[in-house]
Amino acid sequence: MARRDEQRGGGRNRQEEERDSDIVEKLVHINRVAATVKGGRRFSFAALMVVGDQKGRVGFGHGKAREVPEAIRKATEEAKKTMIRVPLRESRTLHHDGNGRWGAGKVMVRSAPPGTGVIAGGPMRAVLETLGVQDVVGKSVGSSNPYNMVRATFEALKAQSSPRQIAAKRGKKVSDVMGRRADAAAAQAADVEG
Repeated sequence: MARRDEQRGGGRNRQEEERDSDIVEKLVHINRVAATVKGGRRFSFAALMVVGDQKGRVGFGHGKAREVPEAIRKATEEAKKTMIRVPLRESRTLHHDGNGRWGAGKVMVRSAPPGTGVIAGGPMRAVLETLGVQDVVGKSVGSSNPYNMVRATFEALKAQSSPRQIAAKRGKKVSDVMGRRADAAAAQAADVEG
């Protein structure tokens, strides 16, 4: 039966398999949940997963099942479906600083110079590493709940924009948008010298 489905095209195609092969999966948190039923307690497991291709795409998902591997599988599938693209500067850091908030979880992410590494803790670190950022500074303030921290980190990453996106919105060239920053730095340096 499986062979017949593959011949008809019912199986997964090669492009999907190639895309899935370079995806990194990280288990952020696993929680044992108890439901009280007539005969006592029934235990199940909730898993929070983060997946990314380490080239600017990242997603998260959570799954719940009676067994741990099944919960992880469900969470991974959901994470792959909800991946977002984040523009990276020089494929190593973020373009600008950002803040994110979800519930009581608040996070701050800052771009960093080469050689800094990933300075972030817990769930935030998992998201940034699977995203493919090599130099970034992250700080979590408020809730340490992994679900809120991951969502707040995603809110901060969704707000990231590249000079190309800003130029397209304004109807200008990238050099016009980036030139202002260089001109402002030169003017500031001239003020300091004079």
